[in-house]
Amino acid sequence: MSIFPKLNRFDLSMIVISLVVGMGIFATPAKVSVSLDTPTLYFGAWIFGGIISLFGALTFAEIGARYPAAGGFYKAFSYCFHPALAFMINWVLVISNAASVAAVAIIGAQYIQPVLLPLSLQGDIGIRIISISAVIGLYIINLLGIRMSAQTQNLLTLLKIAIILVICTAIFKTNIPIVRHLPIAGNTHHSNVFYFGEALIAVFFTYGGYQQTINFGGDSINAKVNIPKAIWVGMLTVIGLYLLINYAYYACLGLGGMQNEPALAAVLAGFIFGATGYKIVSFLMFISVLAFINVNILANPRIYYAMAEDGMLPAKFKHINARTQTQEFGLSFFVAAVLIILCFVTSFEHILNYVMFFDTIGLSTAALSIFMLRKKTKHLDATGIYRIKWYPLVPIVFIATYWLVTIFIFIKNPMAALTCMSTFAAGLIIYFITKFRRTSS
Repeated sequence: MSIFPKLNRFDLSMIVISLVVGMGIFATPAKVSVSLDTPTLYFGAWIFGGIISLFGALTFAEIGARYPAAGGFYKAFSYCFHPALAFMINWVLVISNAASVAAVAIIGAQYIQPVLLPLSLQGDIGIRIISISAVIGLYIINLLGIRMSAQTQNLLTLLKIAIILVICTAIFKTNIPIVRHLPIAGNTHHSNVFYFGEALIAVFFTYGGYQQTINFGGDSINAKVNIPKAIWVGMLTVIGLYLLINYAYYACLGLGGMQNEPALAAVLAGFIFGATGYKIVSFLMFISVLAFINVNILANPRIYYAMAEDGMLPAKFKHINARTQTQEFGLSFFVAAVLIILCFVTSFEHILNYVMFFDTIGLSTAALSIFMLRKKTKHLDATGIYRIKWYPLVPIVFIATYWLVTIFIFIKNPMAALTCMSTFAAGLIIYFITKFRRTSS
């Protein structure tokens, strides 16, 4: 059964925003403030990261417009390069996405358990109960159909935007404690290139996620027009929200105060709501977590669909329910992977060291496909299809910047980098084993 398009431009814009705005913006600014000790460098990193991420998003907008397909992130790879490269990159990204969803679910449970559970159930057991229940609940919603899932996503994303705007109102409070002049901790050489690059690791993680929009090429109404416009609207909204909330952090706490307050959003909520601020922000954070989990449950099975179409996964992964337009088996498989990881994952921060290395390599390599697509789909140029302005400068700057960030990650954590490279190599071996078995049969 084929996938029929049901997502409009507003749905896609909400998906872009929710793919990007996860828990990162509520935590990574503290990490960036440790690396960069002046307001100019701090905001410069967020503005630079936003521009480069917009370059990347526009690159993927044209990729999605030129090659709209379910599981487009895999399909574009396979069409432009060797299928082995497509499989190697995507199988790792699906694993890392499942791990990220599990870890974010745990963080959300940590925020909400004091509000929902009695003291006797709080702790690891309570976290497992809440996180697993949240994933299963969203799984059931997704089984009801992609329109139901998209409508749920739209609501959660609008609530997430509201969270950020509410937190930003802390700048209007007059009873904020004097924390702006706290001494800035850390190294005294934050102005050099290494520390700026180190900050960009956290910044790019916070801006990442937009690339998964092209996985909905088969679900999108008029994908060649709506995907690029949705990415434009979504990314400009994200950049505006990020700069706004970073200004609120800085205005209320200063860089020194930010370094001493890892739960920045909770602190600002406390300024606004007083003693009840913690409970309110805990509930709002959990809503944000639900949006992140839901959009990943919605997106990742589309990659399975594309890989099954190429014979790299069993045909069952591309089965579509005719009534609901959901991949019941692929959806169940991804959720099962998340639930299994939830039984073992212990550290969100530890997982991110690996996820970010996968992303920098995966995104920069995927962006290279734009050069091949321009040649292979030249006949589309006269059809009014979206084309990047300032080509090829925009994709070249994006790719080069991500390669530099990959180097910074390797310098900062060589063991994580080596582990990730070994995982990529394992994917290549799995590809050729699968191909050999398929050829033999």
